[in-house]
Amino acid sequence: MKKLFTVMLSSCIAISTCALTGFTVEGKEERKLSSNCKSAYLMDFDSGECLYKENETARMPIASVCKVMTLTIVFDAVADGKISLDDIVTVSENASGMGGSQVYLGTGGTYSVDQLVKSVIVCSANDSCVALSETVSGGEEEFVAQMNKKATELGCTDTVFSNCTGLPRDTQYSCAKDVAIMFSNLIKYEDYFKYSKIWLEDFVHPDDRTTSMTNTNKLIRKYSSCDGGKTGFTNEAGFCLAATAKKNSLRLISVVLGASSSDDRFKSTIKMFDYGFANFTNKIVLDKDVELNDNFEVRGGKKQDFAVRPQENSYVFTRMGVDPEITHKIIAYEVKAPVLKDQVVGKIEVYKDGILADTVNVVAAECVEKAEFTDYFKNVAENWAL
Repeated sequence: MKKLFTVMLSSCIAISTCALTGFTVEGKEERKLSSNCKSAYLMDFDSGECLYKENETARMPIASVCKVMTLTIVFDAVADGKISLDDIVTVSENASGMGGSQVYLGTGGTYSVDQLVKSVIVCSANDSCVALSETVSGGEEEFVAQMNKKATELGCTDTVFSNCTGLPRDTQYSCAKDVAIMFSNLIKYEDYFKYSKIWLEDFVHPDDRTTSMTNTNKLIRKYSSCDGGKTGFTNEAGFCLAATAKKNSLRLISVVLGASSSDDRFKSTIKMFDYGFANFTNKIVLDKDVELNDNFEVRGGKKQDFAVRPQENSYVFTRMGVDPEITHKIIAYEVKAPVLKDQVVGKIEVYKDGILADTVNVVAAECVEKAEFTDYFKNVAENWAL
């Protein structure tokens, strides 16, 4: 049997946190945050809430930003145990012959998955993309099918992939909103950030050749809070950029598509980040280091209840100066002794203005040993004395 508790944390008038519709700032004069761009989107990473949108569902080519999904499929494969970052890949003639941005892989050359992933993230290497697609799926066509399946699973309804590199194809397109969703999903993999902040590094080939890699995302040097991103450019797509930046507990995702110049995509992204960090925050509503007020009951233990805490911090995204109504429901699972410290024993559902905003596991803050016969006798004696 599960127990249910509801606790009110704070209250106020409910106010929407989607700040912009089109490019109208709520309650202020209309203004545009992007410069010479066809499409733009800004969202909070944790909640997925929109801060700014401009032609966000317009279908258009996204060039190498397509590699956001290429990397996602590779990291999915690593997480599922299908491949390892330490695995060695033998490069096919097909992969080594890819044009556009590349690290000039040699046919028959052997490279680790780690090397190839790094080259895709840092310098957008097309040859490494194809080599990885062949490793994960046996061929690029099969890999692209996985990319499209994943896009559907993520709810990206305005996205179709035809290759894993982003080289021009009439049948390949996406939109700013979908790119934000896909990029947000990618950066859930912490390993991504091992590579995304590299500025300059030599790619070493097995024949001792080296190819100099420079990060195509200039914001990791221009904008101190930016720690990841994916650029793209073709004549058809214009200049594109998906990027992320974090200040304190707030992480933002920005997407710019179809910019007229490289400068425009970076300036527009900075402007959107500045707007987001100046006007919004993530308020902590559950602290993993603070025990909950209510203890949980345990059956068959040396004690009848035990202290609990959230497994992780929980934040609620809101405009600065606004206190939304926050409530939470604590659900305690039926627990039998022994109980181990940090064992999951329930969950907390966090609601913002009546809408579910987050779910966090509840864990034991202490151990509870299984009761022995003498413990039962002691409890009977104590109750009799009362």
